[in-house]
Amino acid sequence: MAKQTISTYSEFSGETSTSESSTSDDANVLLKKEPPIALDLTNHFLIAMPAMLDPIFGGAVIYICEHNARGAMGMVINKPTDMTVSGLFDRIDLKLENIPDSHPMREYPVMFGGPVQDDRGFVLHAPSGKFSSTLKVTDDIAFTTSRDILEAVAAGDAPERLMVSIGYSGWSAGQLEQEILANGWLTVAADKHVLFDLPVEERFVAAMKLLGIDPLMLASVAGHA
Repeated sequence: MAKQTISTYSEFSGETSTSESSTSDDANVLLKKEPPIALDLTNHFLIAMPAMLDPIFGGAVIYICEHNARGAMGMVINKPTDMTVSGLFDRIDLKLENIPDSHPMREYPVMFGGPVQDDRGFVLHAPSGKFSSTLKVTDDIAFTTSRDILEAVAAGDAPERLMVSIGYSGWSAGQLEQEILANGWLTVAADKHVLFDLPVEERFVAAMKLLGIDPLMLASVAGHA
């Protein structure tokens, strides 16, 4: 399964980077230019097979932000924590502007993105503005780790679509490919509507339906690239 580095929750990192495509020290190494690989699942969903009983990834849908010869990284999109955006901002000493109780993102859930660096924040969003540490995944989706995007949220100037998570999911070189061959995951091209617009509890079924599969009828079949 994906690498796990469990730690206690601290603060959303206040550190920023001057690199436009950097994330964190661990994640940054995946984002360098790499030669083509046989299987590139960037901008795909990973959908956990029913046989996966892992307590972290069982029932998960993961959006893959980067996949290259060094490995892969992504965010679980259907496992909310018990923390809201408002609660997160309280912890990192950011104040919601305007009328805090009416801020449109106040009750948005903070997602569990994965067990790697779960003391840091990661944001998937529709590209908007220029932040200190951002990776452009597609024309419609970007991945930001710098605090300035949360400052934009607090000021009411955030991208129209975004998802905040604690932690991310990561695989070393060849590890994800092996898990797919071992029937751990189904894969399908991502749909931004599923990613940003659907309620969390509907995302697993919706991702399955992108493959034309009824989850109730799913058996342990091979993954699809």
